[in-house]
Amino acid sequence: MPIKMLTLISHPLCPFVQRAAIVLLEKGVAFERVNVDLSAKPDWFLALSPTGKVPVLKVPQAHAEDAALFESVAICEYLNETQGGSPMYPHDALTRARHRAWIEFATQTFSEGWQFLHARDSQVADAKRASFRERLAKLESEVTAGPYFAGAAFGMVDAVYAPLFRYFELIDPSATQQIFDGLPRVSAWREALAVRASVRNAVAEDYASRFQAYLHQQGALLAAA
Repeated sequence: MPIKMLTLISHPLCPFVQRAAIVLLEKGVAFERVNVDLSAKPDWFLALSPTGKVPVLKVPQAHAEDAALFESVAICEYLNETQGGSPMYPHDALTRARHRAWIEFATQTFSEGWQFLHARDSQVADAKRASFRERLAKLESEVTAGPYFAGAAFGMVDAVYAPLFRYFELIDPSATQQIFDGLPRVSAWREALAVRASVRNAVAEDYASRFQAYLHQQGALLAAA
């Protein structure tokens, strides 16, 4: 009987799904990806996801039904602990804890960046841009000389932030410049993540057009003309 693969329950635009996909790709794990319509969530999906959100990772069990994991960081940590490849956290306990703290810092950072991208008027856009840039400035003092967050090795912090930085490849370059100018380490980090194979391959080829269509649908100022 063939061994069942891991299944990543997904949505094409979800940045949190991308985190899990990046770790799976970094670890060289074969997996199946199943997209769900979050505007009409099927019953089977709601039975797996207590929050009604993606990602969900279905993990085959030898003598039982597949186990389901939810929440992107929990999924990523499980994959790091159970799959081969290079470890995605440092060995030192204190440094490892600091990395986990910066992963927690990503939660509000995502929120500020997402609200900027969705802004429908210039006043909100200006306020959210300032809030987002302020959080990036805190990262600026923590990011190493690179190319990644903690140096030469790609780690969990990189996997967590890469989907956020991807957005800023897809909007008006002048808007991106206003945010990242004067943040040379964060800017170099963003550029290094953009060319990493796992980051590029965590989304489908039509991701950029899907994202622009989504911004149009939301009436965002940043939607391409």
